[in-house]
Amino acid sequence: MTAEVVCQALDAALAGPGVVQVTLRHTGRLNAMSRAMWRQLRAVFEQLQADAALRCIVVAGEGGAFCAGGDISEYPGFRFDPATLRDFHEGDVWGGLNAMLCCDVPVVAAIDGACMGAGVEIASCCDLRVAGQGARFGAPIARLGFPMAPREARLVGSAVGPVVARQMLLEAATFSADEMLARGFLSRVVPDADVLQAALASARRIAALAPQAARLNKQTLRALAGLADGPPPPDPYAYAPSAEHREGIAAFLAKRPPAF
Repeated sequence: MTAEVVCQALDAALAGPGVVQVTLRHTGRLNAMSRAMWRQLRAVFEQLQADAALRCIVVAGEGGAFCAGGDISEYPGFRFDPATLRDFHEGDVWGGLNAMLCCDVPVVAAIDGACMGAGVEIASCCDLRVAGQGARFGAPIARLGFPMAPREARLVGSAVGPVVARQMLLEAATFSADEMLARGFLSRVVPDADVLQAALASARRIAALAPQAARLNKQTLRALAGLADGPPPPDPYAYAPSAEHREGIAAFLAKRPPAF
């Protein structure tokens, strides 16, 4: 059984320059996150953060699901001791989520099928979220007898809103894509067969724009949200003499497309 988080560069003709896809893959488990996958997610995003050539990241699940939650088959091995449970949530899970939050590259989620628990947490770390009509969202962990870890709950609540978060956690409620669009969690809802293409179209639009500006916007938004454990933002006006800034203004004045 394959359980991994993989990253691949995408053809510039398909997705625009500097775009990669991160795929959640857990065959037969609807891409449920194992402990090893959480660690891989952290390693992948720390590596992507260090790549100055990147312009956009697309996150998707394999095989008709985004992520159905955590790999419950592993839970008896660590959930019943406070120390090992803390290590799981504060080390493995938050390590992966925080690496996503600290990534300055724009991230687009392509969501189809199940997006539950860990899937909602991962999607909450993305900047834009495109979902298929058949996608379902929730965090019904009350049925398993445990709450959401504090930092994860704060992350999800900030993304889905306090009312939806309470319904997910207290009622074990699940929501359709259209409901999550109406609540502001999703950017677009498209037919299931079109999810990845719609996410790639968003990536192309992002990749065509100024990459430095995108990274600076993400740093500002991250600081305002106060969710990530990362370095403080740099001087917000230090970009003033940069080539990209000069090119954008010069191109506008010359009435030509900018060359970013």
